[in-house]
Amino acid sequence: MANTKITVNPNGSLKIEGDFEIVDNQGNAYGLQGRTTLGLCRCGHSNNKPFCDGSHRGKFEHEAVAFDLPPRKV
Repeated sequence: MANTKITVNPNGSLKIEGDFEIVDNQGNAYGLQGRTTLGLCRCGHSNNKPFCDGSHRGKFEHEAVAFDLPPRKV
């Protein structure tokens, strides 16, 4: 399987690239029509959730800067 990369876009979507499948909470796969790149909504404004339709423009602010998570709880 090829690598999958998720990019957190500033003030926007989660861009997913690579070999992936997206399923609903029942395990049913979305028909992605062979796409290997797409945007997932993280602002809640999209009319096409869980996919981004650009509705976030001017309504969602989050500067995406990477950081380290705290250690996992064991």
